[in-house]
Amino acid sequence: MPHRPGLLRTAPLQRETTSSLICRISNRYGMEAKVLRSCWQWRNYPPGHDGGGARADAEVLLNTPGRQLLADLCGVEEEVLARALPSWGQEDAKLSAGRNGVPAAAWRTGGAAAGPVAFGCRLCTAGRTGTAVRVVRYAPRWERVCVRHGRWLLDADADEPLEYLDVRGVPEVAAAQRRWAKVARRVARAGAEPERVFALAYAVVARWWEQALHWERETIWPRRLHQVAGGNAGPELERWRIVGRDAVVFPEVVAVADALLDPAMAQLAWTDSGAGRPRALPADGAFCRRLGERAGRKWLGPLAATDYGGPLISWMGAVIRIRRGTGGPPGRDNDPWWLRQDHQPSTMAGQLRVLGKEKKAPGSGTMWRATVPAEQRAQITSLVNSAEEQLIQLRGAQTGSSADVAQHLLRILSYSAGLLEQALQHTVVAAVNAGVPPRDVAQWAKLPPGPLADALKAYQDADDG
Repeated sequence: MPHRPGLLRTAPLQRETTSSLICRISNRYGMEAKVLRSCWQWRNYPPGHDGGGARADAEVLLNTPGRQLLADLCGVEEEVLARALPSWGQEDAKLSAGRNGVPAAAWRTGGAAAGPVAFGCRLCTAGRTGTAVRVVRYAPRWERVCVRHGRWLLDADADEPLEYLDVRGVPEVAAAQRRWAKVARRVARAGAEPERVFALAYAVVARWWEQALHWERETIWPRRLHQVAGGNAGPELERWRIVGRDAVVFPEVVAVADALLDPAMAQLAWTDSGAGRPRALPADGAFCRRLGERAGRKWLGPLAATDYGGPLISWMGAVIRIRRGTGGPPGRDNDPWWLRQDHQPSTMAGQLRVLGKEKKAPGSGTMWRATVPAEQRAQITSLVNSAEEQLIQLRGAQTGSSADVAQHLLRILSYSAGLLEQALQHTVVAAVNAGVPPRDVAQWAKLPPGPLADALKAYQDADDG
């Protein structure tokens, strides 16, 4: 193909991926995208899904001649492309500087190039370009609602046919996006970063989402989920809980982010901790009770307060330690917006991959996740994390009178030991139910004499018999 300016101008959309723009250009010229891509020399292969098929979030990095060629093909100045395409100026070690004048390109995934990638609204694209083609663009999770058409735009990195969810029947989702703009301004005034505040609130609410299957009083999320699923999630409830999660919980994420920025809420956490006289956080604390109210659930407080190993308690711990002037865990100190890796919610793409693998091998005794229910795994993780969070409170605790230090140490240690004992019990039960021989479980757990050891021995004797 000769290198001359394109006859048909194709303007980039704001924050569009370069790969998406190339696909739209090929569509304008009535050719397949792979034909147009042959204009560049490619240094690697396009990313694909595990089961085959191209990834919608595939991104393209270009060298200098490659960028010049793309500008010619779409008939748009390079300066315009640089402002619109987040990956435009990125370099890659596989690409030459272009001294030989050969246009070259390299594949990446959008998430590795410039952040979260989502589908664009085809109706909006049609209004701007005259053609309702697929568009992929960079968009944080707080900008996923197309307010005009009532659509929640889904992540583009998953092997999932849907590009959006219809949220016209749940107007609170679009309202939350408008509310986030105000929250973001509060974040800036507080000297924090919107991405980190949102990520922490998202982790808190996503953890609630996993636990909500057993909340008898939870009625808001089921209603929203069935609505975005077209009226009834039906037999595909597990899949819809993955695909619909981010849209369904979005209003609560914004509400939690707003609450965690409120100095009055931090004061409640400090009061619950005993202020100048440290104590274990109570299950009926004012902070979690008020947080539940702000999330539209007056009954949520005790459930949130007893999830000791979660990101919410970690945030409270950091706030409390700041007030007390004590240090935090190594590497993060007392940054309240720091989010542990294991607290980060699983992505839609990751959860769908796991669901697919589990469906291919149902009941398999070789896969822990396939045999141990999600709520049971979450309970074990919560107990272990809770014990860890409690033990962190002991940093610098051996200062003061003997009575005060002993009381503080023994209370925390005793409480943490109880949490670990519960985690041990739940793990033993899960292992036996998963098909692990009771003899092995008993040996690994080294159980002391007691009801659990007796029950496991009886289980083992019955199995041997």
